[in-house]
Amino acid sequence: MSIEPRATAPTRPSRAPRWLAAVGPLALIAVLAALLIGFGVPGLERTGPPIERVAVERVELRPGTIALRVRNDGPDQVRLAQVIVNDAYVPVAGLGDDPLGRLEAQTVRVPFDWIEGEAYEIALVTSTGATLPATIEAAVQTPEVGGGLFGTLALVGLYVGLLPVVLGMLWLPAARRASPQALRFVLALTVGVLVFLGIEALVDGIEIAGRGAQSLGGAALPLIGAVAGLAAVTAGEGLVPRRAGGGIRLAVLIAIGIGLHNLGEGLAIGGAYATGELALGTLLVVGFALHNTTEGLAVVSPLTSERPSVRSLALLGLIAGGPVTLGAWVGSLAANPTLVALLLGIAAGAIAQVIIRLAPRLKAPGAGLDAVASLGLLAGLAIMYMTGLIAAGV
Repeated sequence: MSIEPRATAPTRPSRAPRWLAAVGPLALIAVLAALLIGFGVPGLERTGPPIERVAVERVELRPGTIALRVRNDGPDQVRLAQVIVNDAYVPVAGLGDDPLGRLEAQTVRVPFDWIEGEAYEIALVTSTGATLPATIEAAVQTPEVGGGLFGTLALVGLYVGLLPVVLGMLWLPAARRASPQALRFVLALTVGVLVFLGIEALVDGIEIAGRGAQSLGGAALPLIGAVAGLAAVTAGEGLVPRRAGGGIRLAVLIAIGIGLHNLGEGLAIGGAYATGELALGTLLVVGFALHNTTEGLAVVSPLTSERPSVRSLALLGLIAGGPVTLGAWVGSLAANPTLVALLLGIAAGAIAQVIIRLAPRLKAPGAGLDAVASLGLLAGLAIMYMTGLIAAGV
């Protein structure tokens, strides 16, 4: 006896739009969260003393005033009650009138006749008696924001960012005349430069993140930024016209990675200069210039077999070196440790993606990483380290 297969009824197409299937679960989650917040549930009540944390994001000194930009870094409200400067209570009008909610920020203006060059230990005292410290290592008046400051920072960006990168790009004719072995050495040197910049960006980002509000990500923020940087460079590569040669495409990626690094560097320079923490002497400017000149060589290293126009080269130099000025301007106005840490993380990720793209070119024909490429890597690391010592004022 044979059994005939039962005919299955045709499935009816759903009349509901496709987006509803994706938005539906999100809407239910939002309703659940609203019910939990609105009515509360047993076991979620806060117990114990309040947790009070405040991060001092910026310190500015004006004649007779110390201004502290503070942010509530804890889960509970914080009410500032007193300010202590070098073990002496300083009355501050209106302090504590409005409590700081979670992640809220305010500027505390402390009337105090500070002395230039002196160090000051400041403690913010909350209404519960908790003390939150801040340190001024050497008091220097904060420059007034205006055309003069922007002009100075534009010159700084030109000296330490754009000009050194453009000068480094002038090695392109010499690189074109080099032998294949020498070209691989230059590419390996480029990778060494990028490895140094990537490590420097990530380490600096983690260190700077420790000074900002930990509730905004803390040390994890540069790592998150690094993942975003990896994706950003991949997306940026898609914006380069396909008619452009492979060398041009790779040079654009290198310029983007270095430019992101220099943007974070500019933020740090602008913030430090605006708050009087950075004195730009001749040695420091020369150190920065030497440090960034090698970046110009890194940008043009993939172009030895191509003939880019002067306009293309100028654009590459602007992408790589120009962000120093932009970062310095932003840093002088509104930079905080969280922003700088995030951008440095993004720079580290972008540079890592560029290194991944460059690495296959270092292999010798029919072999792996040979002595030429190894020496180039070490040379790039050594050059950046030595010029970094000069930039640090050592």
